[in-house]
Amino acid sequence: MTCGKPVGHLWEAYQKEAKSLGSKEALDKLGLERYCCRALFISHVDLIPRVGQFRK
Repeated sequence: MTCGKPVGHLWEAYQKEAKSLGSKEALDKLGLERYCCRALFISHVDLIPRVGQFRK
């Protein structure tokens, strides 16, 4: 369940900030205040590297 706010463009910035600051501080710094946006980032599992190995 999301509010529909576009947040995909913040993913790389979140990853960089989360490594240095931690998740909560990174989300605060990026301006993600709504619980739905925060849950989207915290619960995301990046499967591209895992699935990419099966690409022809």
